[in-house]
Amino acid sequence: MIKFSVILPAAGRSTRFGGGELKKVYVPLLGQPVWLHSARLFAARPDVSDVVVVISADDEAYFRENFAEVCHEIGIQIVLGGETRTDSIANGIDALDSSSHFIAIHDAARPGIDNVMVDAVFNAAAASGAAILALPVPGTLKRVSAEGTISETVPRDGIWEAQTPQVFRRPVILEAYEKFRNKPATDDASLVERLGHPVTVVKGSLNNLKITTQDDLVVAQRLLSERS
Repeated sequence: MIKFSVILPAAGRSTRFGGGELKKVYVPLLGQPVWLHSARLFAARPDVSDVVVVISADDEAYFRENFAEVCHEIGIQIVLGGETRTDSIANGIDALDSSSHFIAIHDAARPGIDNVMVDAVFNAAAASGAAILALPVPGTLKRVSAEGTISETVPRDGIWEAQTPQVFRRPVILEAYEKFRNKPATDDASLVERLGHPVTVVKGSLNNLKITTQDDLVVAQRLLSERS
């Protein structure tokens, strides 16, 4: 069986969430924190060899006090992040089981992922070496000036919004991080693209939304309730 290691980055600052003291990944969602929904799903898969959750050093005491027991119970390793997202993912990669064939990175703030989506992107990565979930952008796109006026209408043909998991054959993502970890990117596929390696796009789902604001949390509660 092809084996996958999974990294769950949860070290962000949650500056746009506005949820008070708790960062978005720790906010309760249907009885458990946001990050734990996807963590449980990946940890239960027979094709996943190991899962690491990457947290901010500032959150370590809180995280260990509240979640160390469940991490031990379901077999998740805790790793401290770095100054940038790229640094945090690199720390996660360093902590992984070296026997897996592929490395998957999934935003801890995307609790709506399901096994159908994971199967699809894992299979695509196994076939091509690199694959991500994404959705075609449905709306009209406007480039807006600093003054708040429209400067351009951007054609949306072929424009997709990246989601996660983003899954890569181990040597591919290791090479990308070795060469480009000091040139941060907003997602891991961008680093692999710089290698010239093609990345397959698999259609994701609106259910796989990333929680960024309080409104997103409300939507996620509704979607997960309906799925349950």
